Amino acid sequence: MKTESKSVFNQTPFSGDLVLVEGLEVPAVIGIFDWEQDIQQPLVVDVAVVWDNRIPAASGSIDDALDYDRLSRAIQDWIQEKPYGLIEEVAEVLADRILHEFKVAAVQLKVAKPTAVKAARSVAVQITRYTEGAN
Repeated sequence: MKTESKSVFNQTPFSGDLVLVEGLEVPAVIGIFDWEQDIQQPLVVDVAVVWDNRIPAASGSIDDALDYDRLSRAIQDWIQEKPYGLIEEVAEVLADRILHEFKVAAVQLKVAKPTAVKAARSVAVQITRYTEGAN
């Protein structure tokens, strides 16, 4: 019997405020086998980014907030823009682009491929990356 896995957010090394997106399902061309490059398979992404939420809380303005809808759409676009071989590659690409395009100090990502191992609910990689000089 499979047990529930803990969320990436219960294990984040960050202190302070976070913006979280959990369970973002994205159809992707992903895999190392030739047949996998001819189909789409789901990836599930959890992301936590460091963001000071006091400013948008005080202003009530989306301009001061990290727009999680924009973040979610960007992740979907980046995954779907090209085929990938490994989920490790997907995680690194996403982390780098989130750090640079959303101007955050740190990001933690979990990228899961539920169809990778038949006997497992999912397989995943989890990474934490910081903007240079931020850690």
